[in-house]
Amino acid sequence: MSLYTKAPLLTNEYITSVWETLPRYIRPTLLLRSQALSEQLNCDLTIASETFQYTGSFKFRAAYNLLSSISQERVIAASSGNFGQAVAYACKLLRKTCTIVMPDTSAQVKIANVQSQGGVVDLIDVGKISRFDRIQQLIAEQPGAFHAQAYDDYRVVVGNSTLSKEILSASDFDVIISPIGGGGLCSGQIIARDHVHAHTEIIGAEPIPGNDAAQSLRSDRLIRNKHEPDTIADGARTLSLGELNWEIIQRGITDIIEVPDKVTCKALRYHFLYANLKVEPTGALSLGALIAEPERFHGQKVCCIVSGGNVDPFVYAQVLLEK
Repeated sequence: MSLYTKAPLLTNEYITSVWETLPRYIRPTLLLRSQALSEQLNCDLTIASETFQYTGSFKFRAAYNLLSSISQERVIAASSGNFGQAVAYACKLLRKTCTIVMPDTSAQVKIANVQSQGGVVDLIDVGKISRFDRIQQLIAEQPGAFHAQAYDDYRVVVGNSTLSKEILSASDFDVIISPIGGGGLCSGQIIARDHVHAHTEIIGAEPIPGNDAAQSLRSDRLIRNKHEPDTIADGARTLSLGELNWEIIQRGITDIIEVPDKVTCKALRYHFLYANLKVEPTGALSLGALIAEPERFHGQKVCCIVSGGNVDPFVYAQVLLEK
């Protein structure tokens, strides 16, 4: 029986069924122990990198699990880029069509990747119309189309939980640090931890310019941003956590560390210099949290999740060359 009022179908039986079936359609995460970063940050650090997942981020786990469960052939979704790419590729595999609503400030590489998978990109100025309002317009224009939620859906959460299934099967970590935007990734890690009855702490990493999740945790109520956050971590430019994600995070997270954009950029450079990994800013948030509060993790066995590696070459070069 599910413990979550927002998702009565989020049961142990459903989690087990997804864990048994989804792995054949996804790539296993890269678990990379970094000796250099471990010595520098005084902990035993492993990086769980989803940069080599299909479409370059963890989002494919969720998108395929969600879209393989529906009968509709037309899909509409909103995304800063990674979920859109994952939806487009999943639709291609499942012979569905999709329209992806994206801010006109989205990374060009993410727009191009959605289009290369056959997705129709619908660019909007979020200062004039919200993603939600544009989705409602498209649904009215395309009756019968399925609205694919990027995080506020139990099928998304359980798809994402397969990542910590791999992480927790590999080692007994003290802490898993996960980026937070809408909460789909972080809540998936909590679900996985609880499903296997592990004692690993789950800590979120959120950009300071969009710290609605941290504010929510402090206030014990769901707080929403008034506008899309202006942060370099484009995957975390969400207005709020999803309601289901908040219910899970509120119960199961240890803490959320707020990361300045400058520290996120530093973490991106550290991945390049010390782990030979190309990551996007949102993917660098976890290591950014570790850099921001290293004393907190002294001597602990830590896993930092890199959520993805889809970054514009110009942005990436700029960050790497910063001093």
